[in-house]
Amino acid sequence: MSKPRINAIYVTFLVVSLLCGVAGALQAPTLSLFLTNEVKVRPMWVGFFYTVNAIAGIAISFLLANRSDNKGDRRKLLMFCCLMAIGNSLVFAFSRDYLVLITVGVLLAAIGNAAMPQLFALAREHADRSSSEVVMFSSMMRAMLSLAWVLGPPLSFMLALNYGFTPMYLSAAAVFIGSILMIAFFLPSVPRLEQPVDEKVVPVSAWRNKDVRLLFFASLLMWTCNIMYIIDMPLYITSELGLPEGLAGLLMGTAAGLEIPAMLVAGYLVKRFGKRKLMLYAVASGVIFYAGLVAFPFKAALMILQLFNAIFIGIVAGIGMLYFQDLMPGRAGSATTLFTNSISTGVICAGLLQGVIVENFGHYPVYWAATVLAVLALGLMYKVKDV
Repeated sequence: MSKPRINAIYVTFLVVSLLCGVAGALQAPTLSLFLTNEVKVRPMWVGFFYTVNAIAGIAISFLLANRSDNKGDRRKLLMFCCLMAIGNSLVFAFSRDYLVLITVGVLLAAIGNAAMPQLFALAREHADRSSSEVVMFSSMMRAMLSLAWVLGPPLSFMLALNYGFTPMYLSAAAVFIGSILMIAFFLPSVPRLEQPVDEKVVPVSAWRNKDVRLLFFASLLMWTCNIMYIIDMPLYITSELGLPEGLAGLLMGTAAGLEIPAMLVAGYLVKRFGKRKLMLYAVASGVIFYAGLVAFPFKAALMILQLFNAIFIGIVAGIGMLYFQDLMPGRAGSATTLFTNSISTGVICAGLLQGVIVENFGHYPVYWAATVLAVLALGLMYKVKDV
């Protein structure tokens, strides 16, 4: 393969990451507001929706990951996932029936959400085949996702608050259409390598590995904290702090913007310090962030604290996935999916915890709970070996 072709593929991976990220960032930030204000359900049912959505996502992504690691064209599977994401966007654009959203919508979302781990798995395989620098390649793609979250949340709140949720979800569908076209015409098909017989038991032996388990549960707690914050923050700042709704999009966009240099610096420093040490720095920043939300619940502090949020999520999102892949060599799809399923499992826990806490105690205790979980994640992360 010639050098210009490799460069063109590299750029395409970055663009597709940005497009898929923007489509997701248009929908996720306002979901709790959508369910509360448009579908008009109680906080408990908002949390329950996130939980069901995550459970479906875990089941579907594991099935797709096992298939993609062993046979078939990962690129075609990626396009299929994006097509289902378009269907999901259309369901949310035109339905306000909670039963339809939590059944048809959740099923389509579960398949659509598998697009991102498949994209990163395809990128890892292509980087390995073309002898590209895997850590920086992955960090650049993660930076594109952060850029998407700089653009997406403010745009999401602007569209939803000024024009309604239907135009917002239709905009997400249009972005997914652009993603499919880019994948179809520019991304490569990486042939499956036949795995030796003794490597076919890797998924079982990998889960039996103490470090894989510790990393999974540490990642689960990290993402539980993050998703509790994402679910609750738009409602918290309006109903309890009396701040404007648009501030939620600004806070998310600010954190995402700061995540970009955090990811790139982490990708540069990983060879010097190792993944474990960087992850410990990240989780420590998360503890500071959530403790800060408890101690300083006002606008200026919310903005300043986004720096620690960015370090936390930027490093965990970029290095965490590579950590799983290095602990599970030869199973890029399964390792990436295990990482994303730690996120999905975190969504399950976050949806249940946030719903129960808000229903019984209000919004403020959510951030006490997040602080405790972040401390527990730091303790688990300390026990994972470096790779």
